[in-house]
Amino acid sequence: MNARQQLRKMMQEPGRVIQTVGAHNALGAKLVEQNGFDAVWASGFEISTAHAKPDANILTMVEFLNAASQMADATTLPVIADCDTGFGNVNNVIRMVRDYEKAGIAAVCIEDKVFPKMNSFIPGYQSLAPKDEFAAKIRAAKDTQQDPDFVVIARVEALIAGHGMEEALERAAAYDDAGADLVLIHSKQKDPGEIFEFSRRWTSETPLVIVPTTYPSITLADMSEHNIKMTIYANQALRAAVKAMNAVLAQLKESGSLLAIQDQLSPMDQLFELQGLKDMIKQEEHYKKLEVR
Repeated sequence: MNARQQLRKMMQEPGRVIQTVGAHNALGAKLVEQNGFDAVWASGFEISTAHAKPDANILTMVEFLNAASQMADATTLPVIADCDTGFGNVNNVIRMVRDYEKAGIAAVCIEDKVFPKMNSFIPGYQSLAPKDEFAAKIRAAKDTQQDPDFVVIARVEALIAGHGMEEALERAAAYDDAGADLVLIHSKQKDPGEIFEFSRRWTSETPLVIVPTTYPSITLADMSEHNIKMTIYANQALRAAVKAMNAVLAQLKESGSLLAIQDQLSPMDQLFELQGLKDMIKQEEHYKKLEVR
C-alpha cells in the first residue's frame, strides 16, 4: 500500500482522527514517523522559516516542492503539502498538481486567500479570493490529478479574515461542490468553540480538517465527537527545536564549555541512525563482496 492509499484508508476509518505533524525537511519527517504519527505536513510556515524568510509566498513553488519531495523520500508516511494559494491562478494550480503528484506527494492543500498570501496569524493582511475563483482552482486540481487516490484539501480562511460563520460555511460548501476531498476550516480563536459550531452546522459527508495552533486545549476525543477527520500540528516541532537550540547556545556562550550542555545533546549514534548509516554500510559491504567474485 503506497502513501496515498494509506491516507485514503485512514480517511475512511470511522472515528479515526488522522494526526499530522509539520516538518520542513527529511529529518523532521523521519522524526514524525519515528514518534508514531499518521502523516507529515510539509508546512509552508516551517519551510519558509527554515529559509529565514516570511511565510508570505516569498519562496517559489520549486523550493516548496523540493522540501516536500525530500520529506516524501525519507518517510513511508503520507506527505501532505501546504501549497498556500496554489502559487497563482488556475494555470499555476494545474502545474502544481502535476509536479507534486509526480513527486509522490499524497495530498496538497490550498487556501482561499489572494496571492501573495500572508501567514494566517498576522492581522490586517487577510484578503480572501472570490469564492468562485477559488472553487475553480479546486476543480482544476481535481481535473488534473492522474492518481484517483491523490487528495486535494480546500482550506477555508473566512473565519481567520473575520468574515463570519455564514461566509465560512458558504465557501466550504462551494469548494465541496467543486470536488475537494477534505475541507480545512481554520480559526484563530483561543478555544475550539468556533470550530465546534462549524462542525455542527456542516451537513456534507466531506471530512473536516483543523489546525489547532491557537486552541491547544482541544483533545482527540473532542475532535472525534465533532466529526473532525484530521488534525494538523503545524509548527510545534520547529518551535520546540528553536527554543531548545537557543537555550543550548546561550548556555554554551555563557559557560564557554561543552561540558555544560552535554546532557542536552542527542547522542551521535541517534543521528547516525537517522542518516541511515547502517543501511549504507551494509549495501557497500554487499557490493564489495560481489566485486571480489
